[in-house]
Amino acid sequence: MREIRLSDMDDIARGAAILGAGGGGDPYVGKLLAEVAIEKHGPVSVVDIGDVPPDAVVVPVSSMGAPTVGTEKLPSGHEAITALRALERVMGRKATHLVPIEIGGVNSVIPIAAAAETGLPLVDGDAMGRAFPEAHMVLPTLIGVSCTPMVIVDDKGNTMVLETVSNQWAERFARAACTEAGCSVFTADTVLNGRQLKAGLVAGTLTLAHKLGRAVRLSPEPVATAAALLDGRLLITGKVVDVNRATTGGFARGQARIEGIGACRGMRMTLSFQNEHLVAERDGEIVTSTPDLICVLDNETGDPITTEGMRYGNRVAVLGVPCDSRWTTPEGLRLTGPRAFGYDHDYMPISVGGKQ
Repeated sequence: MREIRLSDMDDIARGAAILGAGGGGDPYVGKLLAEVAIEKHGPVSVVDIGDVPPDAVVVPVSSMGAPTVGTEKLPSGHEAITALRALERVMGRKATHLVPIEIGGVNSVIPIAAAAETGLPLVDGDAMGRAFPEAHMVLPTLIGVSCTPMVIVDDKGNTMVLETVSNQWAERFARAACTEAGCSVFTADTVLNGRQLKAGLVAGTLTLAHKLGRAVRLSPEPVATAAALLDGRLLITGKVVDVNRATTGGFARGQARIEGIGACRGMRMTLSFQNEHLVAERDGEIVTSTPDLICVLDNETGDPITTEGMRYGNRVAVLGVPCDSRWTTPEGLRLTGPRAFGYDHDYMPISVGGKQ
């Protein structure tokens, strides 16, 4: 995929929402922004990580907040570019490339809109290989790249610049500002040079999102197709019987309960989430946990169902999908494993817990 055209957007948005592990925000509004930008300015150029010059200035632009709010508090459409230009002024340098911070939901398509509007090329990759709920939970943290300077922009035009002593502090201050701004802001941060991309990004995830979204759309067995393409395992097929969800501290937190249907009749699963699904417990046993992906799909169409979109009565298939291997190192697990979210248990690899 060397260019992103208008006709690619539905498949990219669908695939990215699957890879978002329930989070990243509903891509619908972001997809509309990207489609308008591409229609006005033309296709977006996509470059491989290996083709980015060593001295490039690669900037992620994204949204931050609770997905439950993002579906109602719509952006003006100018926030991402405002954040980017403010960060350029702070750095005293112009961005040469843009990149998604995560390949999940709305944050996979916001950079497409920004790239179309600015004419900058988009790097084929992201900093997570999925979506995580907190700003410091990115591969650049593992290689010592700072999230700051970080620019935060809200829909009213307020702009804030953060300089912090650690990426964890950047998350804490940014989340507080986000909450005060109505649980929805845009950011530009975590600037990388070309030499840092191989270690700081998961390569090829925009192409993967496009391929996955297209395959699911065209397949007569979309759930099986998604599982095969992602090397995932089916954890349960069932009906959502309860969702307990609240927006607190700038996140959508809660649990969803699923009762098995068909071949899974008699099984029960509980999904725990903080924007993204973090732990899957089936019949009292943890079968998948962060940093591996827990992806919820419509059982018939294979369309992704986000944590804010899950409703009583949804017929779903839940997949466990392996994460990028760097997240399962001791350093990666300290940053994104279950204990990083307050769970009192260790990481459960899918290969151990995810088999039916």
